Amino acid sequence: MSRFDQLLGTDFDDQPTSDTDEVIYGGLDHPGHRERVPGLVAIMDDSSAPDRERFLACLALTTWGEPAGYRAVVRAAESGRLTPWYDILIDRKFSVDSTFAQLAVALGDSREMAEEKGTLAQRDAAFRAVVRIADTEYFEDQLGDLMDEPTVRALLPDITETVDRGVGSLAGTAGAAGTAGAGARPAFDLATQLVDLAGAVALVDGSLAARLAMRVLDVAPSPRAMVHAVTVLHRSTSPEARQLGEYMIAVGDERVRGMAMDALHTP
Repeated sequence: MSRFDQLLGTDFDDQPTSDTDEVIYGGLDHPGHRERVPGLVAIMDDSSAPDRERFLACLALTTWGEPAGYRAVVRAAESGRLTPWYDILIDRKFSVDSTFAQLAVALGDSREMAEEKGTLAQRDAAFRAVVRIADTEYFEDQLGDLMDEPTVRALLPDITETVDRGVGSLAGTAGAAGTAGAGARPAFDLATQLVDLAGAVALVDGSLAARLAMRVLDVAPSPRAMVHAVTVLHRSTSPEARQLGEYMIAVGDERVRGMAMDALHTP
């Protein structure tokens, strides 16, 4: 049995399994996961190990709230396409990398473990790193929903900057380092991803959330982005949110108009 199979191919009843998710999520409820951490760190940092195994090791360590996992997420976000496991998972809809999306899910799922292990600051740092690349990398419409209120509050400046960069990319004016480049748009639905970030902001600042969503819709008023913007309307009763809703009613299709009207009239 390989070291990987011992660590992520064996459940906590010492039974072999091909379901690594079962092992990873089983570790959230089993203290025995701690015994596997050193071995997983060794695999993750081993440049000779298969990229898939290194990625799954990182996924497990991150889900379990381990500092090594959080540090690896930060390194991956900084490395981008140079990350060893980049493109080992491809989104079927847009044909782009989805490893960052899976790492973001692991960050979201690690909240309780991070509290238990005292690693919430490292978790926020990892979330900050992925938020900062959300204008260039795909997160499968999940990133905005994965961040809890304290994390959003800590990352407000980073989210705002990312949305602004993304709007510049959508408008074809981005040119600063770290953006998609003038006139170049990512191959995925960037507008909706940015609106989802605005939806997360609505957990702590409804006015700012509405302004961010409006910036996106000003340059990319797609029906899909508008549907996602309804989240802001449900989470905020600010004047800015109402203005956003009225805009959506004025320019949206029948579905958008109905959803916006329902949100504005929901107590």
